Amino acid sequence: MAEYKVGVLGGTFDPVHLGHLIVAEDVRQKLGLQEVLLIPAGQPSLKESRSISEAEHRLEMVILATASNPYLNVSTIEIERPGPSYSVDTIIELKAGMGAGTKIYFIAGYDTLADLHHWKDPRRLIEMCQVVAVARPGHNKLDMRPLGTDVRSASDRIMKVQVPQIDISATGIRQRVARGLSIRYLVPEAVEDYIMANNLYVRGVRGS
Repeated sequence: MAEYKVGVLGGTFDPVHLGHLIVAEDVRQKLGLQEVLLIPAGQPSLKESRSISEAEHRLEMVILATASNPYLNVSTIEIERPGPSYSVDTIIELKAGMGAGTKIYFIAGYDTLADLHHWKDPRRLIEMCQVVAVARPGHNKLDMRPLGTDVRSASDRIMKVQVPQIDISATGIRQRVARGLSIRYLVPEAVEDYIMANNLYVRGVRGS
């Protein structure tokens, strides 16, 4: 039986934007993945002190953003799980549900992976899946030294993939909305319409 290769791209997605979608689609094509799951965090473990939009809004925006691409799908696994969202718990649950014939590719930016040593059980996460590291504007070097000696054994499980450098951030989008500026061409049109219809971000800038 052929191996089923699935990418996993998690995030707050507040809001999801074209940068997220470009990374997902580019990694999918370059690695020959059958699909990429976008997984909105329920309660981000490293952002608990920051105010984020309600999960229902963030989920709906991701659903709208991926509707036209059959290879990009959405998982509610972290939204449905109570408490903080930990990537290692998500991968454990996904692997249990997908079976032995599935290989998971965990996609994350260099800036995100720089904090990997602060995550819950980072070594186990790396052992369970193929980590795909992608550069982001302003973050073009992957420094795994904070993991200490673990990084030596983990380095083979971390794959660097070059993707287009699109300088779009959710923080910048929220700031533009709060200032009454256009976000056209930064997010899919359906997401822009949803933000405006639900008056998201207009009363100030939420945490990143």
